[in-house]
Amino acid sequence: MSTSKVASMHDAVADVVRDGDTVAIEGFTHLIGFSAGHEIIRQRKRDLTLARMTPDLIYDQMIAAGCARKLIFSWLGNPGVGGLGAIRRRIEPATSAAGGAGGLLPRLEIEEYSHFGMVGRYTAGAANLPFYPLRSYFETDLPKANPLIREIESPYGDGKVYAVPPLKPDVSIIHAQRADAAGNTQVWGLLGCQKEAAFAAERVIVVVEELVDESVVRADPNRTIIPGLIVDAVVVEPFGAHPSYVQGTYDRDNRFYLDWDAITRDEEALQAWLGEWVYGLDGRAEYVEKLGPERIASLKPGSAPSGSVDYGEYR
Repeated sequence: MSTSKVASMHDAVADVVRDGDTVAIEGFTHLIGFSAGHEIIRQRKRDLTLARMTPDLIYDQMIAAGCARKLIFSWLGNPGVGGLGAIRRRIEPATSAAGGAGGLLPRLEIEEYSHFGMVGRYTAGAANLPFYPLRSYFETDLPKANPLIREIESPYGDGKVYAVPPLKPDVSIIHAQRADAAGNTQVWGLLGCQKEAAFAAERVIVVVEELVDESVVRADPNRTIIPGLIVDAVVVEPFGAHPSYVQGTYDRDNRFYLDWDAITRDEEALQAWLGEWVYGLDGRAEYVEKLGPERIASLKPGSAPSGSVDYGEYR
């Protein structure tokens, strides 16, 4: 029987995430690890390099809390709503020494790529490659803004391409629907680059809505995107991706994203929100209780079964 890797969120973050680490919390609009980000804030981790294809509200919150010194990204904003005030105040010259947890914070270092560039970086990191080639940087200004995007000659004589370096996070944190105690992790619905980020990382925390028996995973192996052999900790945290969504479990909380626009514009309001919803709570269970049963019930999706298959018994 496999050794259990189940841990509390507090213990997983305390053991796996260290000051100065490069941390990737991935999930493309879906399965975003808000509960893990909040625990990192609560434990006051510092000097982190945060990597993410689409930094949105959770990184705005972590940067407002003073967790990060650098951001590696390919797009940032409040999806469908607007900007991210905490990040903006840390990168714009006129405001980059203002606000944040504990007073003045230094300007945030940034390193920008396209979405495909970030996927390429994770893929190169996962495959232990020295770089990842792509053509999509032609006729853009990103190579001028980021000297790590470099033009190279194809070794096969078909012209020039651009190369991006591998990204190997110290820690990748992945939210998913379910895993077994050994960390074999299953996802369905919209995928980002969770698998690549996990394989590229030195250490991996998986956060799931449900812990299932190994037999459940074995009965449906094609949903397993992360094998337990690369997982360091499994955290069971229902509603842990709110306000993002988990396919089949709860919908995106659009109201939260709309409300965040006013909060992030004002540093005092943002710090008050962190005090009430992160520092002032012991963990995710208290967060869910504070949201209230009516808000939770409003996010419950309808049923849409995908059917089943018979894998057949080998004889």
